Amino acid sequence: MGNGVDAMKPISRRSFMVGASATAVAGMRTHIIIPKEVTFGLTPVFLDSDIQLLSDLERYLKEALHQDIRLVKRRTYQEIMSLLLPGLLDVAWICGYPYVRHKKSLSLVATPLYQGKPLYRAYLIVKRDSPANTLEDLRGHTHAFSDSDSNSGFLVTRHLLAEKNEAPDTYFRKTIFTLGHRNVIRAVASGLTDSGSVDGYVWDVMQETEPELVAATRVIRQSEPMGFPPIACAALMKDTAVTREITAALMRMHEDDLGQRILATLRLDGFQPSDPHLYDGIAERYEDIKGLV
Repeated sequence: MGNGVDAMKPISRRSFMVGASATAVAGMRTHIIIPKEVTFGLTPVFLDSDIQLLSDLERYLKEALHQDIRLVKRRTYQEIMSLLLPGLLDVAWICGYPYVRHKKSLSLVATPLYQGKPLYRAYLIVKRDSPANTLEDLRGHTHAFSDSDSNSGFLVTRHLLAEKNEAPDTYFRKTIFTLGHRNVIRAVASGLTDSGSVDGYVWDVMQETEPELVAATRVIRQSEPMGFPPIACAALMKDTAVTREITAALMRMHEDDLGQRILATLRLDGFQPSDPHLYDGIAERYEDIKGLV
């Protein structure tokens, strides 16, 4: 795939090596070998394949880091995590749910700012003309989730059902995974499913970008604010030169013309240093349902 986006090609392990020259010269300087190509993981669960946006992001990072960039896309969080955890990706834009599940093996790089805060909400949506107004009204109906490793697209609703001693497979007549929040909205709007669990940020943005589609749906429940999906790296990659450079590039994105265009497209205000405590609420949900999913 063009524009530096790798959708299928496997990537080989790259290591950051610190070593002395083979010559036994006392005081020989240690050299850090920086990879020629920096890899940034993405999934369609959060970010759709907007070609211009991906091109802009690749160009911005390439100019900011002075290195080649490869945007690596996979269909699910599980696929991205299988590359991120062993350090086969430099960083990836993930979700708070996989972060708390693998917290000991991950390090936060940056968190986006949405409407001035590093927070977002999960929405429960139905078709506009649906008589449903509560989760209880959805019992026995069809439901769309985005990804089994998504906080807003699965965990929040799964936790609500667990509080009722219920499970998705028995509470709903049928469930599907759409592998994208936009696809959840499309499923509900088209009548493919009666309801859906969706990222509130995505739903809000699509109100601007695809108003007719979103107008066919209605929000019946919003969660409390939770930590926005972060950029993360493997713990073994923490404090490497490339990770520090990526962090700095994200932090100053709002100061750059191209960076401002990327942020405007994403409806974000910028990035800030990540605080692990932002994800405490998600971690509590995970602990409550661990062993049930």
